[in-house]
Amino acid sequence: MQRLAIHHHKIQISQCRQISLLLLVSTCIIVTWLSALPAQAANTGKWATLLTPGISAMHMATTRFNKVIVFDRTDFGPSQMRLPNGRCRDNPNDLALKRDCYAHSYEYDVSSNRARPLMVLTDTWCSSGAFVANGTLLQTGGFNDGATAIRYFQPCVGATCDWLETGHLSAARWYASNQILPDNRVIVVGGQRAFSYEFLPKKTSAETAIPLGFLTKTHTPNIENNLYPFIHLSSDGNLFIFGNKQSILLNYKTNRVVKTFPDLPSGPRNYPSSGSSVMLPLRHTDGFKIVEVMICGGSPDEAFNSAGMGVYMDALNDCGRMVITDAKPKWVMEKMPAPRVMGDMLLLPTGDVLIINGAEQGTAGWGAAKKPARAPFLYSLGRPAGRRFVVFAASDIPRMYHSTANVLADGRVLVGGSNTNVGYVFEGVEFPTELRLEAFSPYYRHAGYSAWRPSIRRMSTTEVKYGGRFVVKFTVATPPAPAELLFNMYAPPFTTHSYSMNQRMLFLAFSFSTAQLRNASSATSYEAVVSAPPSSVAAPSGFYMLRVVNRGVPSSATWIRIS
Repeated sequence: MQRLAIHHHKIQISQCRQISLLLLVSTCIIVTWLSALPAQAANTGKWATLLTPGISAMHMATTRFNKVIVFDRTDFGPSQMRLPNGRCRDNPNDLALKRDCYAHSYEYDVSSNRARPLMVLTDTWCSSGAFVANGTLLQTGGFNDGATAIRYFQPCVGATCDWLETGHLSAARWYASNQILPDNRVIVVGGQRAFSYEFLPKKTSAETAIPLGFLTKTHTPNIENNLYPFIHLSSDGNLFIFGNKQSILLNYKTNRVVKTFPDLPSGPRNYPSSGSSVMLPLRHTDGFKIVEVMICGGSPDEAFNSAGMGVYMDALNDCGRMVITDAKPKWVMEKMPAPRVMGDMLLLPTGDVLIINGAEQGTAGWGAAKKPARAPFLYSLGRPAGRRFVVFAASDIPRMYHSTANVLADGRVLVGGSNTNVGYVFEGVEFPTELRLEAFSPYYRHAGYSAWRPSIRRMSTTEVKYGGRFVVKFTVATPPAPAELLFNMYAPPFTTHSYSMNQRMLFLAFSFSTAQLRNASSATSYEAVVSAPPSSVAAPSGFYMLRVVNRGVPSSATWIRIS
């Protein structure tokens, strides 16, 4: 693996005046900042196996209590985790076990490294989800008796919370996508043969699904290639929706397409071609108005049918970036270090993009891919074009179809899943069902960064209103320069099938000064007055991870609620 050149973290700044500790950092327009490995680190991340809970991780979401909700489908037969206290699920519609005493969901406690079995009642296979404003995970759709199901998981401190199922969707939604809206409702878009969208909660019992012609237009017969459509809430309140190779800006209130974007070159990007998408961080310097979408990987048009005949085509090896708020938006293409399909794209605490999991050949589906993509890619926004990708350390575990990943509050990336078989199969196949959880620690967690790593000590409040201000008191061993400090908010996503729904990061305005904090040991103490985003369009109501980033090195996160 190529060794990185030695850098200090540098920030390119334009339109800046001389800065003192008391000056608002927002007086500077930060054009870009660069993350790179220091000499003492000289590594590309570290992998650690955490636990083998007994359930493959098809779906994953991190709650505000730093516990991760993980689940698979319910009709695969026995898992390797039993329900507690002799509990069983009686379901005459289940395809495998009419009386099922095995768990298919668990809550993973990050601090204790333990998994607690949960009971989910209807089939969650290839379902969707989103956190709502009060921190509850809203989970929708699936297969069989779960196709119209609505499920809720309200996180708790102890071990009493579990799944609740109530109500039904207007349409069966298998492989749909969810997005939280500024009015605190959730829009559920698409699904197999579901060319429509609907809202939760419904305003009236008469409210039903609304047809969306874009989904019909982008549907490829017998292949689909527009399932799990990519959705991002734009700064004008409309929705960017991407399916297959095409994208639109939808006014969901009027069901009107207000903009049609250029096609993304190369090939399809949605399931089963399964590229991934992320909205790049929003910034206070432009009022959170400039919105840029990035889509990477996928597979060629013929890949799905080709895999069915035993021929595994190379996945797509490019990414497209587009500023969707430009007057004349266009895709700007870049090559990845290698092809990738079924990769997860996550925003790291630095604001850079991690591409992890997947394969280099084939497509999504049972046994439809080869050549695991074991090494994550880092995409550094601050590097010049052609030099933005870095190849990180590879995992020993293949993470193929039905793998997932989530960013944890401590900056590690939790990785689980991989089951390209019909059922739990551990022998006699090229890629056995994978039950192990791993954590990937990116370079910034290396001990060589200790002097630069901030630690949040106290906050004036953990619940803020739009446009409000709050104080963050933190320590760091080496005095920071104001121009090298950043504060960001990160909305934890619901991740499945290479798409992290509702993932969102905002870099916030702040003023900065020295402070005297008690119990700060030998570290130097500081405080900042941070400004919350202005509206629920910029940041929908809910719980976010708040971090301080110093010279490209992030603190662990503290949870904050905006409402």
